[in-house]
Amino acid sequence: MIHLFKVSDQHFIPALTMDEAFWIHLENPSPEEIAKVVTKYNLEEDFITDLQDADENARLEWDEGTLLTILRVPVYYKHRSAKISFATAPLGIISTEDKMITVAFYDNEILTQYLEGKHRPFNITQQSFLLSISLRAAIYFLKFLKEINRRTTLIEDELQQSMRNKELIRMVRMEKSLVFFNTSLKSNEIILERLQRTRWLLNDPDAEDLVEDVIIENKQAIEMTNIYSNILSSMMDAFASIISNNLNIVMKFLTSITIILSVPTLISSIYGMNVHLPFQESEYAFAIVMGLSIIISLVLVFIFIHKKYF
Repeated sequence: MIHLFKVSDQHFIPALTMDEAFWIHLENPSPEEIAKVVTKYNLEEDFITDLQDADENARLEWDEGTLLTILRVPVYYKHRSAKISFATAPLGIISTEDKMITVAFYDNEILTQYLEGKHRPFNITQQSFLLSISLRAAIYFLKFLKEINRRTTLIEDELQQSMRNKELIRMVRMEKSLVFFNTSLKSNEIILERLQRTRWLLNDPDAEDLVEDVIIENKQAIEMTNIYSNILSSMMDAFASIISNNLNIVMKFLTSITIILSVPTLISSIYGMNVHLPFQESEYAFAIVMGLSIIISLVLVFIFIHKKYF
């Protein structure tokens, strides 16, 4: 789908034609829509089709006066069938002579406010719009990181009550999301620092301060990702140690029970042999043998309790 917007009073409003539009947004475009935009603005088709790859790296590329900026942005999958709730996907921003073209093949919330015209008014230029998108990407990274931390805390509380594989798998998925976030944020940081040094960005006097704000927000997101990742990794190690310790306690208990029960079993086995045995002529033989077994077993129980095996 192709969305067209023009600028009016520092806001985006719908436009009727591409010639009138300042911003053209391609949302999961069809091959026909891609061909239409590529032909009209003389773009490299790879600028758009490469973004279909969910693992496309962030990069900055010039081609005959056209600037392609690919950022990694956070994505939230609401469907229960999704393996992980939080991941990242590429967002393409193409700057031509007088147009801004954004391309998204994966649902994300970065452009929602602009598409709905609910963004704060600002001096809209190609440079400021690109940096504004980058800033919102960093803000959403921070937002999703807080949500990951909240969910991790809930999982921790559940694990304290019951050590189940389900909660551990959820924690592994959270750790995987943090790895995706960390990798994407670092690649975005490289792109922003390269962008800061380009002549194209320096054409806008207000862009210099804005790009510094974006880089600061991005660095903050990187720091938060590292902190949450270290916390989650420590929690995983701690719970792995707890599970291993619980297993040792169970094995120690079962071993102690086995030793205690082996004494009556041994005595019963001996008295089951067809040979001459003590007390076999006594009418109290059964009571004596059972009493001896119980006494020895109680002595072993007392020893194991004293050794804190139970």
